[in-house]
Amino acid sequence: MRGPVMWLTIAREERRNAIDAAVLAGLADALARANADTAVRAVVITGAGTRAFCAGADLQSGTSFKFDYAAPYQGMANLFRQARQSTVPLVARVNGACMAGGMGLMAMCDMAVASSQAVFGLPEVKVGVFPAQVLSVLGGLLPRRVLAEMCITGEPITAAQALALNLVNRVSDDVDESVDWLLARMLDKSPAAIRRGLYTMKKIEAMAFEESMAFTESQIGLFALTEDAAEGQLAFREKRKPQWSGR
Repeated sequence: MRGPVMWLTIAREERRNAIDAAVLAGLADALARANADTAVRAVVITGAGTRAFCAGADLQSGTSFKFDYAAPYQGMANLFRQARQSTVPLVARVNGACMAGGMGLMAMCDMAVASSQAVFGLPEVKVGVFPAQVLSVLGGLLPRRVLAEMCITGEPITAAQALALNLVNRVSDDVDESVDWLLARMLDKSPAAIRRGLYTMKKIEAMAFEESMAFTESQIGLFALTEDAAEGQLAFREKRKPQWSGR
């Protein structure tokens, strides 16, 4: 914890922060704890060192894509489900190469900032597989033809290209400066509005227009009933900074 922000660092620098069962379990446990604790205002996910954010599955293990095929739910997919249900903002700090399953970790986050030296790729076809689960979280972030090219050729894109494609929010030579900028503009806002707002955004993504409108009609009424809404409007009228309760 750094103040109200939970930092999650994949500490496998020697393996380019590749994903194994322990990494998945650690991330899942931390996200559960973050969402159960209202004092946690944001989660930053990153990788150790400067070479890689996450290189994807640990291919050296020889068991990367082997699991109990009778089990209908798998670890990576469950982590993506968990991120989709999170009402604590998730920020990816992409400090280096972001590849394969690492693209999934980045894409499952609500926002992403990247080092100007970072590269992004889906090289699974080079080892005879395809970024199947990653497509579920990445599909809405990239144009269809760009995504198809990355999946089918396995060729990476630069941080500048990722920014132009709106895959990341900010790119900087100093990635921590970008993280600090984003967090500073998040932590002074209403915790209650952000939590319920993220819930609302994620719920309506798969809804048809009329269903979405009906849902958000009810949600705005709930926003207005919070203590933060009353305080925020009172502070506006009194020309002072609001004192958020998070309720």
